[in-house]
Amino acid sequence: MHTDLSDLSPVVAATAQWLTRSFPAPGGALAAALCEVQARQAVTVAAWLRYPTAMDAALVALAGPGGSARLDWVTGADTPGAGEDGEGDAWRTWVDEVVASWAACLLADEDLAHRAVAALPGAAPTEFRRLLSPDAGDRRAAALLRHPDLLAPVAGLHHAHLRTRLDPDHTLTA
Repeated sequence: MHTDLSDLSPVVAATAQWLTRSFPAPGGALAAALCEVQARQAVTVAAWLRYPTAMDAALVALAGPGGSARLDWVTGADTPGAGEDGEGDAWRTWVDEVVASWAACLLADEDLAHRAVAALPGAAPTEFRRLLSPDAGDRRAAALLRHPDLLAPVAGLHHAHLRTRLDPDHTLTA
């Protein structure tokens, strides 16, 4: 069975928030909610893949995931004045760069998302319907969040590691 989500809830919440702020939903409150659900589902799958045991989750809770600094730099959010609301940005310390990158990969590639969910012991695809089978409303709400070209700088950071995690027996060739 995968890690209890409560062990990873600060990482999931912060990383999903980072994704939805970096790739916001066009439109109103409904679009924002649909976008957030998709981000949370992708981040949850990525977090469970990255931290598959209770020990892994406990270690990240103890040491911290690293924060959003590199992600902010890659997306250009590190410009002067960005994110300077003091303690209001403390959540950024709980953003996990690898989890964000893997979630971006899953949001941009439905086949990869299906493989990732299938790799989670005990996970039902219905738990991740908006990630795996988004309808037209989901796609409109997450137009930026699912755009492969926009996600490429973030997804590219750890795409190879995700592929290795999903296919550990893959033989590398020179």
